[in-house]
Amino acid sequence: QVHLVESGGGLVQAGDSLRLSCAASGRILSNTAMGWFRQAPGKEREFVGAIYWSDGSTYYADSVKGRFTVSRDSANNLVFLQMNSLKPEDTAVYYCAAKWGLNRVHMVLEYRDWGQGTQVTVSS
Repeated sequence: QVHLVESGGGLVQAGDSLRLSCAASGRILSNTAMGWFRQAPGKEREFVGAIYWSDGSTYYADSVKGRFTVSRDSANNLVFLQMNSLKPEDTAVYYCAAKWGLNRVHMVLEYRDWGQGTQVTVSS
């Protein structure tokens, strides 16, 4: 079990940047994937991006590709989501999550542990 806590959300204007952080406690195995998801009102939780803990390789949803970047600080068990060129459509509660295994990183149900979420609101 991994305990996750997100931070860094807030209210910004379209075009601004924001960086979210996820602090993890507990055992992170070499085959762990750390993911970012978001959920807007009335919509299902959707995949944003993920990073493989072992080598730092990343995967992104098409909706954020080129604007968002997932990174990690392995020594301190931190995962980041750098969000640039934010759009009103990015408004959602953002969650970090952890799963065992490097397959199907885009699937919500694959993740065992979840943070509490942090609100990101982008005004037009």
